[in-house]
Amino acid sequence: MPPTVVIAYPPFGDLHIEREILQRIHAHVLEFPTTTSPEAQAALRTADALMVTIQPVPADLIATMERCRIVSRVGTGLDAIALDAAAARGIWVTYVADYSIDEVSTHAITLLLAQARSLAPQLEATRAGRWDNRGMRTVYRLQGQVLGVIGCGRIGQATASKGRGLGLRVLGYDPYIEPQHLLDLGIEPVDLDTLLRNADYVSLHAPLTEANRRLINAEALAKMKPTAYLINTARGPLIDEDALLHAVRRGQIAGAALDVFTTEPPPPDHPLLHEPNILVTPHSAWYSEQAKIDVRVRGAEEVVRVLNGEPPRSPANRVAVPRPVA
Repeated sequence: MPPTVVIAYPPFGDLHIEREILQRIHAHVLEFPTTTSPEAQAALRTADALMVTIQPVPADLIATMERCRIVSRVGTGLDAIALDAAAARGIWVTYVADYSIDEVSTHAITLLLAQARSLAPQLEATRAGRWDNRGMRTVYRLQGQVLGVIGCGRIGQATASKGRGLGLRVLGYDPYIEPQHLLDLGIEPVDLDTLLRNADYVSLHAPLTEANRRLINAEALAKMKPTAYLINTARGPLIDEDALLHAVRRGQIAGAALDVFTTEPPPPDHPLLHEPNILVTPHSAWYSEQAKIDVRVRGAEEVVRVLNGEPPRSPANRVAVPRPVA
């Protein structure tokens, strides 16, 4: 009997890429826009595989998945998936670790430059017919300023490299990477306190875990320079949003640039959307046409590997005894 694969995310226009790859194992594909609908949850009880983007896969849902052998995260962040619960039931969780390194790091640097050059008020003024640069915020020469990278994995390293190319001195904080490795990459390893106190731009590239949820809170923001900017292209809950709003409005920091929020999409009246010194993009840092294809191909190929009895290429959990091939 062919395996059943549930794809529980809104399609990228259509799902022809996933379907073409899953046809290699003659999979029966069921499509749902979410994991939370009764229809999706009924299908998951007997599905052999699940593919998701940012949809939640909590432990109580995993407990009902009687045949599932793999949850393929079509993306990078894993905070919405109960990894340990999946491992305990012999279910692999995989992710696509390297599909948008260039895109996200470029987006982070783009947001940095937009704030560094006071771009938003200039665009607003010229569109309103005002040819007058006196409304710009104070701008400082970029070369020689300090970029602080929190989370020095693939994307953090790429952001650091691009920052160095612009003449920035780069500090890095990552408790999971050997300091010598960071030094070899041209990143000065420092503790979090030192980074916050010295950086002109703090760019977040850490995964979301319970340990670092609201890592950037009121205490952390109080350590930053009043001329510094915070940039987040990682995960929204890394920041205490109320504390950030308070810090920007009081001038504790100069501003922020956010691609991610704790709740997405944020409500239209969310105050961070309307704060003049905060730039917002709609969780688009990952996007390019190439990345959009790569992530879907690699996510579907993981399903094919596991359902063929092979180990996954990019596991996110450790499965002692995988569920047997049906």
